[in-house]
Amino acid sequence: MKIAIVMGSKSDYPVVERAEKILKEFGVEYETRIISAHRTPRVAEKFATEADENGIELIIAAAGKAAHLGGVMAAFTPIPVIGLPIKSSTMDGLDSLLSIVQMPKGIPVATVAIDGAENAALLAVQILSVKYTELREKMKDYKVKMEQDIIKLDEEFNK
Repeated sequence: MKIAIVMGSKSDYPVVERAEKILKEFGVEYETRIISAHRTPRVAEKFATEADENGIELIIAAAGKAAHLGGVMAAFTPIPVIGLPIKSSTMDGLDSLLSIVQMPKGIPVATVAIDGAENAALLAVQILSVKYTELREKMKDYKVKMEQDIIKLDEEFNK
């Protein structure tokens, strides 16, 4: 199983890094690339077109401002694409969110919250868990641990 994380700019990396941490936790192989939908469109097309044959099973596309990277990836590949809108200085990421979520018919891009890197990675794991049952078991364990952590915090808070 292999996920590609593509980001439109190196400045997106502090957010993307949080997705990498989750993927490592689940033992999912990934590669991270800087590919701009606008500044390197031929590279974006080639990457997306060859993703499937290169063993990539899902793409997380992180982009800010006019965030077209996820849509460009989805236009050129049959594999699932998750859009990760990055908070921008102009509209606090709302521009990024709307650019990603408003895809035309036939070009679906699943979209998570602005700077929602952890959820992008968790959604990727859940999608791949349809094929890889070991990921499904790890996700079940993750959810149990999350529940236990909150219960413990609540108990400590109410002492």
